[in-house]
Amino acid sequence: MSIEQALLQEERLSPFFRVTLRIWVKTYRSIISLISPIFDLLVRLFVAQAIFRSGIVKLSDWDTALNLARFEYPVSWMEPETAALVGVIIEIVAPILLLIGLLTREAALAILVLLAVSQVEYVPTDLNLWLIAILGWFVLRGAKGFSFDRAVAGGLSGSAIPFTDPVLRAFEFLTDKAAIGWLLVIRLWLAVTLLAVAGMVGIAGQEVFLPVKTFVGISPALAVCLAILLTIGLVVPLTGLALIVSLSTLAVMGLHPDLTFYPMLLFGLMAIFGAGYLSIDRMISAWLESNILFDRKYEDVPEHWPHIVVVGAGFGGLACVGKLKNLPVRITLIDRHNYHLFQPLLYQIATAALSPADVATPIRGLFRNDGNVRVLLGEVRSIDSAKKTLTYGQNSLDYDHLVLATGASHSYFGKDEWAPFAPGLKTIEDGVSVRGHVLRAFERAESSNDPERVKRLMTFVIVGAGPTGVELAGAIAELAHHGLKDEFSRIDPEQAQIILVQSGDRILPAFPEDLSAHAADSLSNLGVDIRLKSRVTDIAADRVKIGDDIEIATETVLWAAGVIASPAGKWLNAETDRAGRVAVDDYLRITGHENVFAIGDTAGSNAWNGNPVPGLAPAAKQAGVYVADYIQKQLLDDKQIAPFQYKHQGSLATIGRKSAVADFGFMKLHGALAWWLWGAVHVGFLSGMRNRIAVLVNWIWSYFTLQLGIRLITGKDSGA
Repeated sequence: MSIEQALLQEERLSPFFRVTLRIWVKTYRSIISLISPIFDLLVRLFVAQAIFRSGIVKLSDWDTALNLARFEYPVSWMEPETAALVGVIIEIVAPILLLIGLLTREAALAILVLLAVSQVEYVPTDLNLWLIAILGWFVLRGAKGFSFDRAVAGGLSGSAIPFTDPVLRAFEFLTDKAAIGWLLVIRLWLAVTLLAVAGMVGIAGQEVFLPVKTFVGISPALAVCLAILLTIGLVVPLTGLALIVSLSTLAVMGLHPDLTFYPMLLFGLMAIFGAGYLSIDRMISAWLESNILFDRKYEDVPEHWPHIVVVGAGFGGLACVGKLKNLPVRITLIDRHNYHLFQPLLYQIATAALSPADVATPIRGLFRNDGNVRVLLGEVRSIDSAKKTLTYGQNSLDYDHLVLATGASHSYFGKDEWAPFAPGLKTIEDGVSVRGHVLRAFERAESSNDPERVKRLMTFVIVGAGPTGVELAGAIAELAHHGLKDEFSRIDPEQAQIILVQSGDRILPAFPEDLSAHAADSLSNLGVDIRLKSRVTDIAADRVKIGDDIEIATETVLWAAGVIASPAGKWLNAETDRAGRVAVDDYLRITGHENVFAIGDTAGSNAWNGNPVPGLAPAAKQAGVYVADYIQKQLLDDKQIAPFQYKHQGSLATIGRKSAVADFGFMKLHGALAWWLWGAVHVGFLSGMRNRIAVLVNWIWSYFTLQLGIRLITGKDSGA
């Protein structure tokens, strides 16, 4: 079917059918893409342990292994001792390679050959057949989830190593073409097996080739129905799940006590990867792609689909695009960076605990499989809501709906001249700069012969005792006490003075008073000097002035006292509050601009029981999802949608390496338990499995070794 025919077909579909079907299909595919690499690893793990265990048993009793080899591996051109040795080596080495995903195809093929010989020449078992079917999949497709093969394939392509390109092309053919054919073979093999169990077909010596014993007890009628579905390739994922349920039910009822979970693994592969060639499912998938999804490339997306422009790839922007992409809409996501930054952990870059790559995810990689999403790098300069156009750089865009999720930057409350002396934390550049500033202070103190300057260099002042200020103070204290221990000859980093300045009467004012008190105690135990009811009146290169008469000599001041929204209000000439947040109505539409929405730190919304919505990641995410829901309702010509209501999911802040505070309204936590919860929540909120693993590894390393591995000073040194 041509693109033009597909568009005509798509136009004939009702909006409700088109929107609903696309949501379901995209959601299903998202779930499959999420679980498939994990399932791939689990299958390799279970298969590897079964073969490895057999090898270890034989290795521990060599006489038995030698005797078995005469029957299991009857190779006429090889001595029994040699055959036994080769078989045991394969059963020990190949499973390890299979598990880690190194030379996966070769390892799977070696095991498959051993099992096939044993099945034909020794005692036929259903277990061998299930393992052969699973291993055949890995021989053709290779390992895709968490494997060395996948990690090195990109680097090998086009390398100077001989024959890599033709080998990789052959492997690519196996993955893209042959593996799909294996799914067809498995389908037909299972269909014949089910028909044999139902008594519909009979094959001489079928126990060698068909796992009929596994299906003992299954209803003949059910077996025939499932066989028909498998043969024609209709709803194969559901058929795979039905087989799992049927066999599990027999096992639970005690009718099949010898049932293993290996057939379940094969059925799981079918449920995830589908029917393969010559199937109705594949025809349906092709129809969906041509008429509903249009996920091939952006140019194929119908131009009559509404164009939604989202500015900002923060928490709110990504949440909005993440739900909008399932709708029949064209989406353009614009950001001045090519990455999404996990801001809650930015302070750990500043204190040398994490690398920038650990908390940033390339935006394009998040939507590589979504043809209706286009990602652009650029900074917005102006918006004309009357013409529905947006200008970024030297380019412009038309839009049907515009979502502004442009976040906020630090505010010095009219004292912008303090900025060079008191950097804030909003971007990766800020984090790297602050890290260099903090580490350079210790280095300068080590090389200085002036005791007064050494004291000044080792005094760190954090202005503002919200979550960022508290976490910064605790992290710098941990850095001084543990991360830099025994690394300097003349100075003792533990003598560093960390001062936390707060204009209010307690730290963490957004938290309940008892949690604020616990946090203050934890900071005091780390040696942090907390100055309450202290307002900063001046900041210079070598001092901070508090009130009218208190001066603190320091060369390192970090700003965590306030934020101001992006200039979105100026772009639209819209009403803003003192913090620059744009006034929005109950539906997060900017006042006077019906098709323009503001979310996250950009919006001045009072949707928290009449109170301002806090500038937290969960709040931005909720707003992003709400706007996507609003647009979905409009696509369905359903104008009835409730006003946006923010549901507070809790607040967390950490203090050092063993304490935190958590407020969930119905429950308040502090201490070590809150610290573990804080870590789990933040790892879970990170984008991308790589980032989650990297952060976990770094945290575990620093926790048990008391060492911080990212102590790099980058950037030009402006002073001595």
